[in-house]
Amino acid sequence: MRYRHSTLASRLVDAAAAAVTAAEDAATLSPAGKATFRVPARTGRAWAEWPAQTSAAAGAAWPAQATMAAPAAPSTYPAATTPAVPPAPTGQLAVVEEPLDPELLTGPVEVTGITQVTNDVKTFELRAGWMSAVDFAPGQYVTMRIPELGLERCYSISSAPFGANIFTITVKRVPGGAVSTHLHDNVQVGDRLHADGPYGLFSTSFHQAERHLFLSAGSGITPIMSMVRSLLARQGGFGTDIVFVHSASTPEDIIFRAELEQLAEVAGVSVTILCSRGTEAETWTGRHGRIDAATLAEVIPDAADRETFVCGPGPYMDAVRPLLADAGVSQARTHEESFVFATSPADRLARTGARAKAAGGAAGVTGVSHAVEFTVSGRVVDCDESTTVLDSALDAGLSVPSSCSEGACGTCKSVLVSGEVEMKHAGGIRPKEIAAGKFLPCCSTPLTDLVVER
Repeated sequence: MRYRHSTLASRLVDAAAAAVTAAEDAATLSPAGKATFRVPARTGRAWAEWPAQTSAAAGAAWPAQATMAAPAAPSTYPAATTPAVPPAPTGQLAVVEEPLDPELLTGPVEVTGITQVTNDVKTFELRAGWMSAVDFAPGQYVTMRIPELGLERCYSISSAPFGANIFTITVKRVPGGAVSTHLHDNVQVGDRLHADGPYGLFSTSFHQAERHLFLSAGSGITPIMSMVRSLLARQGGFGTDIVFVHSASTPEDIIFRAELEQLAEVAGVSVTILCSRGTEAETWTGRHGRIDAATLAEVIPDAADRETFVCGPGPYMDAVRPLLADAGVSQARTHEESFVFATSPADRLARTGARAKAAGGAAGVTGVSHAVEFTVSGRVVDCDESTTVLDSALDAGLSVPSSCSEGACGTCKSVLVSGEVEMKHAGGIRPKEIAAGKFLPCCSTPLTDLVVER
């Protein structure tokens, strides 16, 4: 993808061409999103004055985020959760003071329902009151911020996009996990959380096909379920061809178990559940053990002909990749989702240095160097064209919030006041935000001197 942003009226002559290019890009999104993002040097006029002058024309060149059409909720397929009657908002958190954009899911969301799914998994129904409808592609995720903890985490949206301003996230309690523990133990109906999104390219909307294979383990089922629900709602599920294989530790750990059992009865849908072991309360009569080549060959003999989506813990993903390769599933038709965020600055710099060394160079000394000015701190750092803006900032001792370090979560999103960068993101920023002058330092390298509002 190639994005260009300008605040100069003289650049608006390209608006029509940019609109065509952006529309084509939105229809062919790929995980390796690449954008060259240009902002002209300031000419003495305040940055805040330019958008008011050019927003109408520039806005025409940038379509809203690509989303699925919102189908009507199926009458014969019950929702996984039953919303509680929402009480009056508690006003517990005043997390957003600036005006809210009715087209962007960035702001305080009210908890309108909580459902206990398993002993350590809960579904939270959230309402974005300032929006008429939350537009997202099934499989995408949101970044949830907990102001009182000063932390944020990414959670897949588990509901399908039904054209309402309500969506759900399904959260597994992680031992020692501050955010998931807080959500499970402290959050109640009527409370407010802060959501930002949707993000990500892990979606049947971006990788359309007639035949699908979904492989999940544990809480990796959440984005998969969003996609399956959406596919079934599409034209009443007509022409559906889905194979769904889910792995769980025990029968008690099967997330959305009742719904999976219902799915198994739907025409055109094959559901296989594997459990590693049974429990005292239930002897598992289905398939035992972990997913392997024999299971794939038996359950999915035509795996090579399907668009495949995989989500689960790291070890599960590592085990599935060679199985799919041996089954003839091409990498181009295999799509993965895995949240391995919260990389510390030291770990990130060490990893970047190791990559540079393996490539035969050294971090921070390859390519042409550019000056990057951070307006809030007043610091100016040098950044070469092979180093990301985030890495240069961290190396200089600056504190820049970041999580995924690969352009997926949107945590480090900043305003590019002037300059030009090459940005290779993974769905962590929206076209409208790029048009407004924002970029992701974690996946952007400088092509000129930069001024960053950070």
